[in-house]
Amino acid sequence: MKKHIVLIEDDLDMKSLLSEYLVNYNFEVSDFGKPVQALEFINHNKCDLVILDLMLPQMDGFDVCKRIRENSNIPIIISSARGYLGDKVTGFELGADDYLPKPYEPKELILRINAILRRMTKENKKIGDFEINEDKMEISLDDYLLDFTKVEYEILLLLLKNSDKVLSRESIAQSVNSLNYDSKERVIDMHISNIRNKIGDTPKNPKYIKSVWGVGYKFIG
Repeated sequence: MKKHIVLIEDDLDMKSLLSEYLVNYNFEVSDFGKPVQALEFINHNKCDLVILDLMLPQMDGFDVCKRIRENSNIPIIISSARGYLGDKVTGFELGADDYLPKPYEPKELILRINAILRRMTKENKKIGDFEINEDKMEISLDDYLLDFTKVEYEILLLLLKNSDKVLSRESIAQSVNSLNYDSKERVIDMHISNIRNKIGDTPKNPKYIKSVWGVGYKFIG
């Protein structure tokens, strides 16, 4: 499956050059000259990487980077003529994965994209709609980084790793480090309820976590 690249670049010649080059390397490309339109697209579509210019109309590229990071862990490469060290530091502090000063050969951009995508593949494990990075203790749903407490993260990770297996409340309490061995059933149920709220799931019509009456829960997504 082709990787989907979002290019945010208002220089028409640069945008055309990079888009054509990326397509030639078998990437799917959606390019935007206006960051507001790009942000709207990213929020509603599956994307694998963003190439972001800094000098943009409507808002500065750093603000765009910050807005993307508020909702997603999608890789970001800043592609900018602003090559000062301070700009690079700011970019990385805001969550950029790489910073490529202009001018550069498009081939170098391809190499950096492939390096990031390889690293993402190694670090992240995909289970259904969820993407897991255990090194960072992060779980994403459809590219949106979920905001979990430590115990919520550990419970969902346990359910994901035991997909389609029924886990009793007792086994959850025993397996999750952040829970006490003798945690009450209602404590487990409270955490499951919080997880469901954060992933948009409901007990009556579950998409991901199914209640097994009298026993516990299982992941079905």
